[in-house]
Amino acid sequence: MIPNFEEKVLEHKDGHYIVQDWMGAITEISDTFDYTYIRSAKDFVTRKWHRFPVQERRDWEEKIKWRYDPRQTGRFPVDFAGITQRINQRETVYQLTIPGPFWQMREWCGLEGLCMLMHDDANFVEEMARTWQDFVLQVLEPILARVQPDMVMVNEDMAYKLHSMISLRMVNRFLRPAWEAWAGALRDNGCPVIAIDSDGYIGELLPVWIEAGFNCNFPVEVAAENDIAAYRRAYGRKMAYLGGIDKRAIAAGGETMQKELLRVIPPLLKEGGFIPGCDHGVPPDISWENFVEYAKTLAEMTDGKS
Repeated sequence: MIPNFEEKVLEHKDGHYIVQDWMGAITEISDTFDYTYIRSAKDFVTRKWHRFPVQERRDWEEKIKWRYDPRQTGRFPVDFAGITQRINQRETVYQLTIPGPFWQMREWCGLEGLCMLMHDDANFVEEMARTWQDFVLQVLEPILARVQPDMVMVNEDMAYKLHSMISLRMVNRFLRPAWEAWAGALRDNGCPVIAIDSDGYIGELLPVWIEAGFNCNFPVEVAAENDIAAYRRAYGRKMAYLGGIDKRAIAAGGETMQKELLRVIPPLLKEGGFIPGCDHGVPPDISWENFVEYAKTLAEMTDGKS
């Protein structure tokens, strides 16, 4: 958004800051951290949300919508042409990351608020989703005119441990139009990998994602009952994967870790479309020694050097 909301401390008591963050939400965070840490946290910092900027349609019009002008001055860096030229001379993978419609509307409304609006005012949710769809397409346009990304990742985080956070009917109504529009633009650009990121159980979402144009998924969390080998049997080469290695097994190390790698790597690696890795962020209960053991074993199993 341009401009951002003013970041400011509203209250400081009992070891916590209550802050208006740069996206307009009222959040609470431990004063162990500087309150601006919310903007660029390098780990999973626990916080509490008190209020989100969009409670009703009037909030959307007055507080949020006007901040998303795709041609707003400052939207692109001054040296945009030079940056894209350097990207085109790259020798490494170039990835773009986009907040998906569910992710972005949740930032505006909060999870509970968004889900209630999907039930109570579906037309309003469609309007917000369409605004985000069009905004992203217009921001992508000058980028894709100059650069062909190797991969674009859409962040959604839309599943709990056992199910999608919303029904598939809601997924198709509110989210799928944006996914299909973006995937179409990326395919026209020649981008080979169009990925979607979601925690939780993704089994019921995978076929929808494939139909919408995605061909890669991350992180395939094992604790959420995802079976990456079963997904490969079900969907074949329609879906590639990043991650899929149980973080709990890496933490355990030794034979448990070895068994986990054997469960996943042989059936997928030989077919391609799989980059094995920890199924999301590496948690602090994974010791350095166990992580080194895991990395060496992974290298050996994938014909790398230990």
